[in-house]
Amino acid sequence: MTNVVVIGSQWGDEGKGKIVDWLSERADIVVRFQGGHNAGHTLVIDGTSYKLSLLPSGVVRPGKMAVIGNGVVVDPHALCAEIDKLAGQGVTITPDNLRIADNATLILSLHRELDGIREDAAGKSNGGVKIGTTRRGIGPAYEDKVGRRAIRVMDLADIDTLSAKVERLLTHHNALRRGLGEPEISHDTIMQELTSVADRVLPFRDTVWLMLDRERRRGARILFEGAQGSLLDIDHGTYPYVTSSNTVAGQAAAGSGMGPGSLGYILGITKAYTTRVGEGPFPTELTDEIGQFLGERGHEFGTVTGRKRRCGWFDAALVRQSVATNGITGIALTKLDVLDGLDELKICVGYTLDGEEIDHLPASQGQQARVVPKYITLEGWKESTVGARKWADLPAQAIKYVRQVEELIGAPVALLSTSPERDDTILVTDPFED
Repeated sequence: MTNVVVIGSQWGDEGKGKIVDWLSERADIVVRFQGGHNAGHTLVIDGTSYKLSLLPSGVVRPGKMAVIGNGVVVDPHALCAEIDKLAGQGVTITPDNLRIADNATLILSLHRELDGIREDAAGKSNGGVKIGTTRRGIGPAYEDKVGRRAIRVMDLADIDTLSAKVERLLTHHNALRRGLGEPEISHDTIMQELTSVADRVLPFRDTVWLMLDRERRRGARILFEGAQGSLLDIDHGTYPYVTSSNTVAGQAAAGSGMGPGSLGYILGITKAYTTRVGEGPFPTELTDEIGQFLGERGHEFGTVTGRKRRCGWFDAALVRQSVATNGITGIALTKLDVLDGLDELKICVGYTLDGEEIDHLPASQGQQARVVPKYITLEGWKESTVGARKWADLPAQAIKYVRQVEELIGAPVALLSTSPERDDTILVTDPFED
């Protein structure tokens, strides 16, 4: 028996929600280990759609424990709103099925405001970089965490200490706001914001690292759920057009308090083509009718923001990088059915940079903007792959496409998804098996 880490191998939006839900039946605990409510999963179960942004996917499954780890930044008001929304769909969330790390950092209103102020100002002066954030305060909250001035879940239980910590936090933020020409925020405003939600959040707090260690020793199967994708990692992504946390598999250990030796199988969720939302380089992006076809057929709109995703051909060079930086054991290939009906398909196998051939996307922002993709072309298929549940249901050319992807990225397909429905999945290797 092994634990499983699920991460996105591209720029996010690969269909992790369905795969995590599919795997959660085999798991006892589902742990979210990084990010905030700027990412989301859509789960389709028995025809009902559940849209999650902060809560781990396991919360919609009876008998499963969902955990928000210390690597996550938590907006307490967004958390309560999401719990209430799921309650309206018949999903009851209590401390019996949700735990939140007591050392997780909180997102406050001042973080959301600062996020928006910066994004609006970006690009107005020379050198400005508009990242395309979701304006939900994720980045500023992580900045306070690294700056050792963050308010954490455990602080809600000690009002006297909380007051002093808020004072220290505002010393920094009000100086920053004055420099930006923004009004200062009062101590009472932040205290009211926090005390108004404390009674709802505190029952969920736990010493998560201790609880997970105890459950691991008892033989529990633990599923670690990542948000965004590896190419948005703060270190290994297309910087500066990245998220504010580490999204690679190694963060599952740091963001939950479990040792790296406890992680087990690394499953990389990989879309059969490529998408990204927001700004940043995208070597295989298609702005023609094929790009529009992929977006419409694949319903490529963000779960949280509703933003339209940019679409392009599958980039094997990028996924190959993700296989290396995550130590991916196998991939779950999703949305193969979106490619049905195309006459031909292209796969990027590398790039040329200033006339020189390279096999990876360089870290330099300037070089990323200059790379030109190198493609191979494969024959498409006309038959439908929607709902296929075994290899024999797939057209020969679709199987050839999958095998080519495996060869180019250097990792095998463990699961193949052919629709949003959780049971429309071809299982090659069960990641939870020994």
